[in-house]
Amino acid sequence: MMRRWIMVPVVFALVIAGLFGILRLTNARTFQLFGDLLARVDTDHAVVALTFDDGPTTDYTQPVLEILKAQDVRATFFVTGRETAQNPAGAKAIADAGHEIGNHSWSHNRMIFVSSATVREEIENTDAAIRDAGYKGELHFRPPYGKKLVALPWYLAQNDRTTIMWDVEPEADLVTAADPQAMADYVITNATNGSIIIMHVMYESRGASRQALPALIDGLKARGFKFVTVSELLALQQGSSN
Repeated sequence: MMRRWIMVPVVFALVIAGLFGILRLTNARTFQLFGDLLARVDTDHAVVALTFDDGPTTDYTQPVLEILKAQDVRATFFVTGRETAQNPAGAKAIADAGHEIGNHSWSHNRMIFVSSATVREEIENTDAAIRDAGYKGELHFRPPYGKKLVALPWYLAQNDRTTIMWDVEPEADLVTAADPQAMADYVITNATNGSIIIMHVMYESRGASRQALPALIDGLKARGFKFVTVSELLALQQGSSN
């Protein structure tokens, strides 16, 4: 009986450790169980990829496109299927402006404890919405909230698609995220060759992020960086491995 009572806290500790390990795995930026993952590219070229999650939205897609046009910068937009289906003109405007579009799931739900069928539906329905909007380029995938575990990376691996993460996130700290100049300074300071920058600019609540863009872009240009799409970053990685 005594041994049985001793085993209870041991089993409990193992369960907690296992859950903690799963949590760390779902949040990992540079590791997943299956397939390829990209958070940045190791390159000698002074290039960065500016990426935006969510949208397109009727109110804020065009202002962001105007900022990028004024700065002569190309970016990668990871859009949701639901918002793309609701606003195909916004997705078309992104494509027509020469930017890259990626898949950010249909519903933007966390894709952790989900079935393979759910993963397939979320991704393939979004692919279809993006294609219906007229985009013809390659479609990379970024998990909502960066969360992934088994079914999602397995599907991506089976379909030869890379999980796109990031290594520079100016909105992670709430204090920094409230200050456009602080966000710009954070990116300018922390970006390195091959960095992938993640930002959210598609909603009213993200006004500070939109305001940060001009100073952020100017600062990176002053450091000698060129802005490229995620596909162009991948091409650099693949070229260096040949």
